[in-house]
Amino acid sequence: MVSFYFAYGSNMNPARMSERGMQFDAVQGGRLEGFRLVFDKASKAHPDIGHANLTYDPAAAAEGVVYRLTSASEITRMDPYENAPVNYSREVVTVAGVHCWTYFANPAVRFAGLKPSRSYLNHLLAGREYLTPEYYRMLCAVECVEGR
Repeated sequence: MVSFYFAYGSNMNPARMSERGMQFDAVQGGRLEGFRLVFDKASKAHPDIGHANLTYDPAAAAEGVVYRLTSASEITRMDPYENAPVNYSREVVTVAGVHCWTYFANPAVRFAGLKPSRSYLNHLLAGREYLTPEYYRMLCAVECVEGR
């Protein structure tokens, strides 16, 4: 049973995870090889705003936060927040040899040219202590839609 969750988007913020009622007992940084972070998942409330997603890129790696869940069934608490399986599909990936759940945006909600809101990106930046300095700088440089 998979008892880990790899967060690469707004759930990199441990406070957000706690607010959502997720039960975890350990947190660490992680790197998913072969994928690149993009913001091509349209926001439900603001379709011109992009939320985090991963796209296959053999030359890239996406960093994020790995949560050790207190039980294998704990991940189902996240499904409503990700609107799975409608907006995102939940799949297993391997991060540093550990099988983890993560979410991939479904094609019907993906659109090129979207940018995250500043408030959304701030949740990603809250995971700073789990990211390499280079990755954190890359996130800081992401162009955002201000004022939302």
